[in-house]
Amino acid sequence: MPLLSPSAQKVQDTLTGLGLTNQVIELPQTTRSAAEAAQAIGCTVEQIVKSLVFRTKHSKKPILVLASGTNRVNEKKFIEHCSEPLERPDAEYVRAQTGFVIGGVAPVGHAVPLETYIDEDLMKLQEIWAAAGNPFAVFKLTPADLLTMTGGKVVSVK
Repeated sequence: MPLLSPSAQKVQDTLTGLGLTNQVIELPQTTRSAAEAAQAIGCTVEQIVKSLVFRTKHSKKPILVLASGTNRVNEKKFIEHCSEPLERPDAEYVRAQTGFVIGGVAPVGHAVPLETYIDEDLMKLQEIWAAAGNPFAVFKLTPADLLTMTGGKVVSVK
């Protein structure tokens, strides 16, 4: 097995530490967007787990939304989950909270604990793919794996 970059290895180590057997792979082409990831992997855009980091407007708490690649997150709807509006943070905030660059944010292995929400549409799929630390790294998992590794709350994000 080829050596992984440090950020991808961090995700692999987190998965292994959680007792999971998912394997991180690094691809020659970018997986920064859901469409690019689906093309590089050879799956549907729906099977891509978009890791979107938001910040609560008043308490400035990081929120991770794991959405199906085809879905757009309705930020206004999250007031019912977070009790305050969400805002989109800049790249520095995302990196400080997760330890990863935008386009490579994994569902696990973050710099700080993140309150996590999982798109209910992902739960309908047999196989999904998530970013693994950088825009070239991914790993295959099941919706049950995603629930186990994140402890996230399943909600409607649309």
